[in-house]
Amino acid sequence: MSHLTDVVVTGLGATTPLGGDVRSTWDAALAGESGARLFNPEWVEKFGLPLTFAATIKVAPSEVLTTPELKRMDVSAQYAVIAAREAWADAGSPEVDHDRLGAVVSSGIGGIQTILDAWDTMTTKGARRVLPMTVPMLMPNSPTAYVSLEFSARAGAHALVSACASGAEAIGYAADMIRSGRADIVIAGGTEAAIHPMPIAAFAASRTLSLRNDDPAGASRPYDVDRDGFVLGEGAGVVVLESAEHAAARGARVYAKISGVGLSADGYHITSPEPSGDGQIRAMRAALAESGVAPRDVVHVNAHATSTVVGDLIEARSIRGLLGDDADHVALSATKSMTGHLLGGAGALETIFTVLAVNEHQAPPTINVDNPDPELVLDLVRDKPRALPDGDIAAVNNSFGFGGHNVALVVTSA
Repeated sequence: MSHLTDVVVTGLGATTPLGGDVRSTWDAALAGESGARLFNPEWVEKFGLPLTFAATIKVAPSEVLTTPELKRMDVSAQYAVIAAREAWADAGSPEVDHDRLGAVVSSGIGGIQTILDAWDTMTTKGARRVLPMTVPMLMPNSPTAYVSLEFSARAGAHALVSACASGAEAIGYAADMIRSGRADIVIAGGTEAAIHPMPIAAFAASRTLSLRNDDPAGASRPYDVDRDGFVLGEGAGVVVLESAEHAAARGARVYAKISGVGLSADGYHITSPEPSGDGQIRAMRAALAESGVAPRDVVHVNAHATSTVVGDLIEARSIRGLLGDDADHVALSATKSMTGHLLGGAGALETIFTVLAVNEHQAPPTINVDNPDPELVLDLVRDKPRALPDGDIAAVNNSFGFGGHNVALVVTSA
């Protein structure tokens, strides 16, 4: 990778169903805790929802943000700002040239709670009662706009939308901003706040959600023969990326490198992954090629693995198809079993998990796999963390989204 600028991770921030910051989230993940819990019971009675639970945020924004901030931002932007502030502080709150600072924070759905609340207001109270801040709150670039305003990021503020791959693609785009010379440092990640009766009803209608109402904590079970869909989650993950030169010049602590970015599209179906996994393989192959990492050097994969009947095994076969026999020494983790599926925030949070796995040399567990699918052809880390090899190591984070979006990121030791 000598022809490319090294992009390093110097700050991490998150607010999730497992914790209000990165450390509490990571500790809960290593402990195998579930963030799934019952949501507002009135929703079930009022709207006839077929399920009663989701992976709701652990620490409410109202415990962290001021009242004016809560009023002017959709919840998706609130999560993004909370995570971005933590990431920036974790990076040392650096003094920067703001013309060389960028922001790339994506959301798969955007300000849906604002949209639905505004419509309720209009239908019950009339057009004059719709809030003047409604449009800047609902627009899908609102989270990245607020992050760019917060930190005066003037090199560019972008919001790539690729469904459940959005957070990972944002980080990949941020790395490309640095490599292309557009920025020295970029705040990047993903956010989502779609736990609301209508999105829940819509996902349930598409038959993608688990209906395990009697056991919310055990509902997300990637690679288990009894998996029946994903658990809807919410929250945000944000990283601070820098060129290695910029980080070294200010003496920054470095977690790991984003060494390769791979992107592809299936061109197959609006919701179903292409059965052969060709697009997923192409994304992973491109990320490895850009990073200069050989298949034999990959020791860990944080899988997209949502707990759907079809998707889990397509990804597993894709990983095996790309790595071949080298997949035998890969520790596979499916962390959505604990966090639920954060949609546009998932890839960013799972990039943080991958960075910490490489930095701390331990792969987080996958929980709820009581009966592993016999077609799983990979070594799944179950129930407890697993030590990864000493020395410099490489890992892959996969994120795939409705519409056939495939993103793979290669994370290597700093």
